[in-house]
Amino acid sequence: MFLAASVSLVLLTGACSSDSDSSSSATSTSSAAASNGATSAAASTCPTATPDAAGTPDWTLDGDTGSIAVVGSTDTAAPAVTVEAPFSVAETQVKTLTVGDGPVIADDASVSVCYTGVNGRDGEIFDSSFASGQPIEFPLGGVVAGFQKAIAGQTVGSTVAVAVTSADGYPSGQPQAGIEPGDSLIFAISILSAS
Repeated sequence: MFLAASVSLVLLTGACSSDSDSSSSATSTSSAAASNGATSAAASTCPTATPDAAGTPDWTLDGDTGSIAVVGSTDTAAPAVTVEAPFSVAETQVKTLTVGDGPVIADDASVSVCYTGVNGRDGEIFDSSFASGQPIEFPLGGVVAGFQKAIAGQTVGSTVAVAVTSADGYPSGQPQAGIEPGDSLIFAISILSAS
């Protein structure tokens, strides 16, 4: 299955380099990844219900080009990420949507999360653990810099969104996931546990 293969792609560390932009302006709505207010470190599934894209956004961000709006999730539904494409940022930006009541996550922790990745160039989901309903576990040192910046320093149970520069994502692209050089990425993440 493509999503299972792409999950491991996103979790590979990215290098640093160029930031460029792509063409085509469109607005699209994508399922995103996060579980609103979940503070349970023992959560073992990701909600799979369709998100409410018409809800009031918990985060809106105008990029250098385009914009995004993230609607938070519930315990049973993924949130929604709406992208006015092409979306790009010159600096990685993290927004805590819901503060968890668990311990603070160290830079070198291993975590279990539910997440969705959306490409700012076209507003399409390129990866989602919400699609399978299964969280993914990994060490923070083994992921792209923007994903690590979103999680380290947060508390377990938090829901966060991050707009990632190409340099903090995949500056050379990741063809298997449809990511081109220069693409900015958006992740919505529900942090289930850390060790």
